[in-house]
Amino acid sequence: MAGFVGILVSDPWLQNQFTQVELRSLKSKFMAMRGPGSNGSAIKVRDLAAEMSRLKIASDDLADIHVDFEAFLRAYLKMQKNSGGRSSSSDFLKEATTTLLHTISESEKASYVAHINNYLGGDEFLKKDMPIKSVTDDLFEISKEGVLLCKLINVAVPGTIDERAINTKPMLNPWEKNENHTLCLNSAKAIGCTVVNIGTQDLAEGRPHLVLGLISQIIKIQLLADVNLKKTPQLVELVGDSSDVEELMSLPPEKILLRWMNFQLMKGGFKRTITNFSSDVKDSEAYACLLKVLAPEYIINHSGKNVKDLLERAQLVLEHADRMGCKRYLTPKDIVDGLPNLNLAFVAHIFQKRNGLSSQKKQFSFLDATQDDTQVSREERAFRLWMNSLGISTYINNVFEDLRDGWVLLETIDKSSPGIVSWKFANKPPIRMPFRKVENCNQVVKIGKQLKFSLVNVAGNDIVQGNKKLILAFLWQLMRYNILQLLKNLKSNSYEKEITDADILNWANNKVKDSGRQSHMESFKDRSLSSGIFFLELLSAVDARVVNWSLVTKGENEEEQKMNASYIISVARKLGCSIFLLPEDILEVNQKMMLTLAASIMYWHSKNHRLVNA
Repeated sequence: MAGFVGILVSDPWLQNQFTQVELRSLKSKFMAMRGPGSNGSAIKVRDLAAEMSRLKIASDDLADIHVDFEAFLRAYLKMQKNSGGRSSSSDFLKEATTTLLHTISESEKASYVAHINNYLGGDEFLKKDMPIKSVTDDLFEISKEGVLLCKLINVAVPGTIDERAINTKPMLNPWEKNENHTLCLNSAKAIGCTVVNIGTQDLAEGRPHLVLGLISQIIKIQLLADVNLKKTPQLVELVGDSSDVEELMSLPPEKILLRWMNFQLMKGGFKRTITNFSSDVKDSEAYACLLKVLAPEYIINHSGKNVKDLLERAQLVLEHADRMGCKRYLTPKDIVDGLPNLNLAFVAHIFQKRNGLSSQKKQFSFLDATQDDTQVSREERAFRLWMNSLGISTYINNVFEDLRDGWVLLETIDKSSPGIVSWKFANKPPIRMPFRKVENCNQVVKIGKQLKFSLVNVAGNDIVQGNKKLILAFLWQLMRYNILQLLKNLKSNSYEKEITDADILNWANNKVKDSGRQSHMESFKDRSLSSGIFFLELLSAVDARVVNWSLVTKGENEEEQKMNASYIISVARKLGCSIFLLPEDILEVNQKMMLTLAASIMYWHSKNHRLVNA
């Protein structure tokens, strides 16, 4: 007899935002709104209006928008977040309406199509569809196969997806397309995209606003890849001493790009400070000055400022950029209209082509003292991407800087253990008084001890001071707690035993053994794991068709091990695992990452086994 299942939704993240009591209550209200005469799975906004708030919506278009249960839940969550947890049905309706209505920018679409044609035009699988025409909906049709988005992720961050794991047959069936979409979304999370409101079905249907939004994030990550001190150490020229360097390291790439732009504009005697990539650049004056500073040899018309027509002035700027070899993905009208995404892309292209920074090594020596060793850097990356994948309100660029006020940590804890944070005692950013940050971090430490984390001699002020070792130790315990709770919550309501590392180890070994394979791991630091064979056999044990054994090597040397490690990560993501490790973590047998990999596979298998038996 199957155990209690309750109400399930297809998105695991969405499922974890509600208790079963809440889901039953919301489902009941949703079904009541559909009414006895409804034969579909969705309701319309006008029905939502009549039932929840009697709010009149003038537009007939709004009235005919269909709302399914998962969209209903997402709108409800967004409304709760914006209102601090207390809301009226009228508020919910307004939020649902704005959440479910979307438009796309044809200018952005044209820009992204040009980018894709430029970088993927020669791809062997995609060449039959290239070049994509921006005036049609071909982009969204091609995206339905899942291949284009996977390839675009690899353009942005090379090596993220092992392309051997992408399904690239001439004719893909729905299952194979869904695998590609799953691989795409889990890989997108692993490079820093926010995809909490995008599901595989959205990609399968080619929903324009969601596909374009994901493409925008991927391209943005590619364009801003070098806008940091690690890739471009010359950026240290923008600051004075080491304390300023730490501040610069904590800034998101967009802010660093703005600081760089203003630094160059000062050289040209520009009087204004640029604070955004929209209204501040619409008149093209800043662009004209920037290009004059960076590439004076390409100036033809010396005084674009004397040109009164804004479109004409923008055209002169773009012609100057063309002469210096910048890719042009925007039009004069896009500049005048102040489209922020396209203007950001334009400035990022200029930075890539010619940043105007000193090539000398002056001042760079003290950067070495601020850069982490490889292991710390990899752990920081994994924890940062994991936290961003949870859908918290603040996007994290650097865990050592962004967590110091305690608020983001409280948000992350609340995602892992809903209701445990005392929000009435929490201080919301911006926090100017240092003791308020300490109060938040003290609550973080208090909850950590409540959850039985190892926090000997750790105080809230250690987090405020940015103690890297302690922050990483806390985040590891929180990440581990999160996955163990997810596993425990899949068990029946009567299951009270806590899941342990040993349970995951035994489950993995038993699954491999039961499949008739011979591999075995003694612990999560077993050196034999570096070959990759055990995890490939584990993945094959939970889904016999997911591993193509003709692509697997014996793992007898470093090159073969690296190939297997890369394949493992992509196959696990293709299966549905949300993981943030790198091939190096498998090669070096990083104990923490081995545990999270095994636990993620166990979670996927347990969840799907439960759905099958429901």
